[in-house]
Amino acid sequence: MANREEIIEALKKVTEPELKKDIVSLKLIKDLQIGDNEIALTVLVNNPALHYKKRMQEAVEFSIARALGKEWKVKCGIEPLPREKPAKKRVLPDVKNIVAIASGKGGVGKSTITANLAVGLAKKGFKVGLIDADIYGPSAHIMLDCVNERPTTVEVDGKTLIKPVENYGVKLLSIGFFSEMNQAIVWRGPMASKALRQLVLDADWGELDYLFIDMPPGTGDIHLTLVQLLPLTGAIIVTTPQEISLADAKKGAAMFQLDSVKVPVLGLIENMSWFTPAELPENKYYIFGKDGGKGLAEQLGIAFLGQIPLVQSLRESADVGRPAVLQNNTIVAACFEELCYNTEEAVGLRNKTLPKTEVVQVK
Repeated sequence: MANREEIIEALKKVTEPELKKDIVSLKLIKDLQIGDNEIALTVLVNNPALHYKKRMQEAVEFSIARALGKEWKVKCGIEPLPREKPAKKRVLPDVKNIVAIASGKGGVGKSTITANLAVGLAKKGFKVGLIDADIYGPSAHIMLDCVNERPTTVEVDGKTLIKPVENYGVKLLSIGFFSEMNQAIVWRGPMASKALRQLVLDADWGELDYLFIDMPPGTGDIHLTLVQLLPLTGAIIVTTPQEISLADAKKGAAMFQLDSVKVPVLGLIENMSWFTPAELPENKYYIFGKDGGKGLAEQLGIAFLGQIPLVQSLRESADVGRPAVLQNNTIVAACFEELCYNTEEAVGLRNKTLPKTEVVQVK
């Protein structure tokens, strides 16, 4: 009966061709068993191809037969080396917080809120980016006075990426940059989702404290693509005070709170809370109802981040591409500054109390 040392010495003569060392020093032998005129073992190989396994089996049998004699029966099993799964690369690793700004319905001023929130936080010294994901009705490039701008490209680690347009300290990408002002975007859902993926994955966003995603209204393909693509820090819901808007806002919040999604809702913003005419700055007319958004936030158990009035200067500032948060000593600018502060606080609280959001696996 051969001893174990003799067999090991014989196996040291067998080299793993791709790894260029003998199978003993590489620790590729397992389950070595010695019986009467019989040796059984398993050898791990780097290449799982059938012919490669056959070559290794023949090399083991030949080496043992040469050292111990041909009367020994060798049962040599071949298995591929276990592969370590590569760590999944995190999307946008240098972006600290990714926040979706959503609404249940259109026309609530979501894009205006997003533009002012982004510029307001940039004004405070944060690094901010904005993706206009409202594929069918992009407007962020208008509100940030970038209508005539076009993104350029930049080489990063040998890959050509889109370089976002920057204004007011905010990096911006919008489908509006890639279409004419009067051109209707008539795409099916998969094309719209592909466009969103390109704005996220094929762009050089660099280091950001906040990346805001201006979502289209409702709950559809773009929303599902977003939660599958990015680990959102959270979502903010925008509504107006009237009942029909509140009903849709409730649905928008419910989508993010689904068990299959589980994206934290950071809070709710009420837009068009009251109307104040320029000639009567102290007057407030609650033409869409009073405190509807505040009541909904309490009902849903989420933070109420602020109220934005309906004033003419806000509309004018959006049209000319100079966000109202940049105005000095105005009521609307003060409201947006408070909103920026409350959003900063809500994100900070979420990061302290909740684990990082995982990318959603939606089936």
